[in-house]
Amino acid sequence: MTLEILTSETLSPLMHGFFTRRGGASSGIFAGLNCGTGSSDQSEIVAINRARVAQALAVTTETLVGVHQVHSADVVTVTRAGPQGKADAMVTDVPGLALSILTADCMPVLLADPQAGVIGAVHAGWKGALAGVLEATLDAMEDLGADRADTCAVIGPCISQSAYEVGPEFLDAFTAEDPDFAWFFANGQGDRYLFDLPGFGLNRLRAAGIGQAEWTRHCTYADPALFYSYRRTTHAGEADYGRLISAIRL
Repeated sequence: MTLEILTSETLSPLMHGFFTRRGGASSGIFAGLNCGTGSSDQSEIVAINRARVAQALAVTTETLVGVHQVHSADVVTVTRAGPQGKADAMVTDVPGLALSILTADCMPVLLADPQAGVIGAVHAGWKGALAGVLEATLDAMEDLGADRADTCAVIGPCISQSAYEVGPEFLDAFTAEDPDFAWFFANGQGDRYLFDLPGFGLNRLRAAGIGQAEWTRHCTYADPALFYSYRRTTHAGEADYGRLISAIRL
């Protein structure tokens, strides 16, 4: 099966993609393009999937760069191929390197200032977004010569508000940071709330002065044929879940 890759005109002409689960070699609960080396899927099968992604981006598997994601606000400035350590965002101005992020409900965010020749990729769950990983990435891009007013960002497939039920302690964590963050919560059943993760991400990017930001409007939880979802897997009582890959290259 051919890979299915979501792209955005906002990031053109840079080569990039939010890869769906279609077109991969994994089977069972991982069926499709599982690129998560931290999953319990067969490592050789994950390697095949990652090689297909690299080929689609016209890079080698060594130059398909990633980080060990830990839900932080830490950003790595990438100057070479290979593993980049623990962080949740990367920036580079080196042609030929592809920055890749793994997700399964969290936000994959791809950024670019094409004029300056600087790109970024972010794994942003609620913890990282609240801690400032998006703003830290824009700062790191500016250190390489980017102008945030000329920078665009696209949030890829992630969990949408209708599927993201949280408890009151979750709301408290956000409003303790800023009372206005209550705007991103809708009332759910009982004492539960529904959190707008992509809306929060867009707000943080725009408040930071980015030139353009958008969400592809794909919900990972709602479409099992296209996307892996940690929350959907949890609700189904499955043992593990696949990871989607999103990447951008100069």
